[in-house]
Amino acid sequence: MKQDTKDQMTSMNISVPESMKEFIEDEVSSGGYGTASEYVRELVRDAKKQKEEERIEKLLLHAIESGPASPMTKKDWEGIKQRGLERIQKKKAAK
Repeated sequence: MKQDTKDQMTSMNISVPESMKEFIEDEVSSGGYGTASEYVRELVRDAKKQKEEERIEKLLLHAIESGPASPMTKKDWEGIKQRGLERIQKKKAAK
C-alpha cells in the first residue's frame, strides 16, 4: 500500500535548553518511548487532538447559540446524503 506524502517521516532539528533535554530523556526512559522523536510525536499528536476538540466545541457552541432547533425533514437528510456523496466523488476523482 502506498504511503501518503503527509505521513512520510521527515527530519526537524530543534533546540532546547539542557533542562528540557534532560526532562525529555527522563520521559523517554520512564514513559515507554523508544526515542525522543517518539515522545515528541506523541506530544504533537496530543496537541493536534486537543486543538481539534476545541474546534469542535466552538462549532457546537455556535450551533447552540444560533437559535432554536428545528426538526430534520426527509428532504434535509437527502440533501446531507447528496452532499456527502458529492464529496466522496470529488475525493475519488482527485486521486
